[in-house]
Amino acid sequence: MSQQVLNNTQKDMDNALQAFTRELGSIRAGRANASLLDGIMVSYYGANTPLNQLAQISVPEARMIVITPYDKNILTDIEKAINKSEIGITPSNDGSIIRLIVPQLTEERRREIAKQVGEEAENAKVSIRNIRRAAIDDLRKLEKDGDLSQDELHRFEAEVQKLTDDAVKEADQIAAEKEKEIIED
Repeated sequence: MSQQVLNNTQKDMDNALQAFTRELGSIRAGRANASLLDGIMVSYYGANTPLNQLAQISVPEARMIVITPYDKNILTDIEKAINKSEIGITPSNDGSIIRLIVPQLTEERRREIAKQVGEEAENAKVSIRNIRRAAIDDLRKLEKDGDLSQDELHRFEAEVQKLTDDAVKEADQIAAEKEKEIIED
């Protein structure tokens, strides 16, 4: 049972890191990246549909995203959805495709984005620490119920702490790489 707590803790921490990585993918770093469009929903025949299900999204150049809809009739709907989104890029519609030109970031904007990355990293670490706290609570409950000795409890608590330290270190590393990407671009 206690090994299962460790396995669940590892899985939850991995999921938190994956969510953090996805969140960072939606932060614009001055380069064209198809993941900028991941959260955009388009009204398609009355149903909100993710943009990536309605069109092919490609990045032919470092600062350009090209959106080729499968159905040309939804070009204006896609354009409206992009304008309503918070990506801050104005679409250019030529009748068959939509181009998004990612503007060069100013130094001030780079610092703001790097600060945002730091905030997201802190949120991820808080999430990881909450997972640790829940795991230790579960282990203490097992010890209280008599399923675990005190020595085993201390050993498993140390293992949970090691998992936590590893996950926090990985979150810091991911954030440092993203900040470097933002500053160097």
